Order: sequence, then C-alpha cells, then structure tokens
Amino acid sequence: MIQFQNVSMAYPDGTVALREINLTVGDGEFVFLAGPSGAGKTTLTRLLLAEERVSAGRLDVNGFRLDRIRARQVPHLRRTMGVVFQDFKLFDKMTVYENVAFAMRVIGEKRAVIRKRVPFFLNVVGLADKAKSFPGKLSGGEQQRVAFARALVNNPSLVIADEPTGNIDHVLRDEILELLLRINKLGKTVLVVTHDEELLERHHKRIVRLNEGRILSDTAAPSSERTGETA
Repeated sequence: MIQFQNVSMAYPDGTVALREINLTVGDGEFVFLAGPSGAGKTTLTRLLLAEERVSAGRLDVNGFRLDRIRARQVPHLRRTMGVVFQDFKLFDKMTVYENVAFAMRVIGEKRAVIRKRVPFFLNVVGLADKAKSFPGKLSGGEQQRVAFARALVNNPSLVIADEPTGNIDHVLRDEILELLLRINKLGKTVLVVTHDEELLERHHKRIVRLNEGRILSDTAAPSSERTGETA
C-alpha cells in the first residue's frame, strides 16, 4: 500500500515540488498518475523510491515509513518494487536473459532460482524466443518488454512505469498497456506515470491528476473495471 499524508516536498533551492499531498493506493490497484511536465510526477516517484525525502508529512510504502527511513533500509524497500524507466536502462553487452537475471544476481539470489524465474517472466512478456539476443538487435517495444521482465523478476508488490508509452507508435502503446494490465492481474499494484491524454481516454482506470505540485483530481475507475467485468 502507498499512503501520502499531508506530504510536501521542497528542494534546497526553495522550489516547492509537492504541496500537501494526500493519496492512498491500495494493494492490487491500477492507477494512472497524470499531469503536464513540472506537475510534480517525477518528484512523487522519486519519493516512492526514497531517492528524495519528504519535507513535511508522512509517507508509507509497502510497510516502510519513508519520512523516517534509514539508508540501510532503502535497498529492502526497493526490492518490493519494480521500476520501468523511460530509457529502459538495459545493458548493451548482456543478452536479454542476462539483463533480466542481473536484477536477481545483485540481491544474491540462488542460481537455481534464477534459472527458473527468468524464463518464466520472459514468457510473461512474450520474449521467450529472444533470451539469447542482445538489446541492440531488438525493436524499441521488445527492449521495453525486457525492462518489464527485469522489473518483475524479483516478484515486487508494486510496479512503477515511468512514461511507458513515450516515443512509441499506437500499436506498441496498446501492447504495452495490455502487458501492464496483465501484470496487474497477477496481483501487482501498478502505477503508470504519464502525460498521454489519449492513453487515459482509452483505458478507464483510476486517474490521479497533478498540477503545480497539488492533486487536482482523483477519478476512480468505473465499477466494471474495478471488478474485472466487461462493460
């Protein structure tokens, strides 16, 4: 669960990025975090990752209290999350398999577990036949799927996708959203950071809109979407 209670965030130069944010995202929810550039989306995401600290208020994420978290606890927090960045951050000299396995190796996972889970998640994202390929040989959409597999392989409870449909065509955008919906159906909480209004119109999910560091609106998904029914 994510819970912001009267959270504000100001940078050392005095810039106030977030102002009295109150927001709760329950386990297993799918939420779009929307707003224009400079709205506060990046700062909010950095707070969730403990890359920045709140200036005021309380922030709880996956059982960790981030306004009081100690540096030695941050790696444990981040193991509960899977993050897909807009630039993917893949290693060019590693194969697809090695890129995904790397996320498990850095936390000391056993080889037997790695050999079992990496192929499973490559299959989840539709890349089972690309395990031996290098990122440079993949399309942009395929590279993004590798990033999703890597984000999922440590079985996080929360998946954050930062502008996952930026710089891709409409067909790939729909494929990526279908993948995110599939991830959500696995029981993961999914937070999609976006400024893509067309995306929001096509997928009727909860939308939290930010502007100038404040929450402008918090629109719940239709009841049929929340229960998994079709309209």
